[in-house]
Amino acid sequence: MPQEVSVSYQAIKSKVYRLIDALVMGEKSEAEVQESIRRWWDLIHPADRPIAMKYLLAVLACSNSALEAIEGSMMEATSLQEFAHPDSARTLKLLGRMVKQATFSTPA
Repeated sequence: MPQEVSVSYQAIKSKVYRLIDALVMGEKSEAEVQESIRRWWDLIHPADRPIAMKYLLAVLACSNSALEAIEGSMMEATSLQEFAHPDSARTLKLLGRMVKQATFSTPA
């Protein structure tokens, strides 16, 4: 019997933040994070996927807002427009798109 994972908001937030931390610390590459999310998604029971998607997108939206706030503050504090780093938002959008694709391609 395959292992299933918790789809609580807290569990999903923990998963996302652990992956972000692993990427920041250099313990995982972007490709490894993507593969980790694919494996995690496969462990979620199909009936639980809509709520998991809702919570995942909520966590990603909050994380993206936090990154944008930090980026904006640093731009103001340093008066450097070059500080803007479009990859952070791009990475979160790619992750959201990947999860959406997994939702549509996985039989329920």
